[in-house]
Amino acid sequence: MIDWASLHAPSLADFEALAEAAYARLPEEFRALCHGVVIRVEDFPDDETMAEMGCETPFDLLGLFRGIGLAQGGATMQTGQFPNMVWLYRRPILDYWAEHEESLGALVTHVLVHEIGHHFGLSDEDMEAIEALAS
Repeated sequence: MIDWASLHAPSLADFEALAEAAYARLPEEFRALCHGVVIRVEDFPDDETMAEMGCETPFDLLGLFRGIGLAQGGATMQTGQFPNMVWLYRRPILDYWAEHEESLGALVTHVLVHEIGHHFGLSDEDMEAIEALAS
């Protein structure tokens, strides 16, 4: 039995470990295509991102892909171009997790696959199939 009284909310480092474990479970062919994609974990999106995405609160965004996806010709980096990045936002993910019947690991995997899916230009059906393989 879990001793809930002694547990703490997962830290940024805990979330990074969850994201790394979720990424490691993704199909090898999928990961091979992700070469150079950087995964970052922050508590919340910054003000500029919130404004750009039209968020009303910092809890509106669970994750974000920033960069030039493979579908838009981003397979090779151009001089001065930042690497493609996936952002996972810890506090909004925790808030969503508290309100839904999904494990935290499954939720982190879902957000990660969805955001990486933007890199590839994948459909929702493709992303669901990748998530199922990672389970």
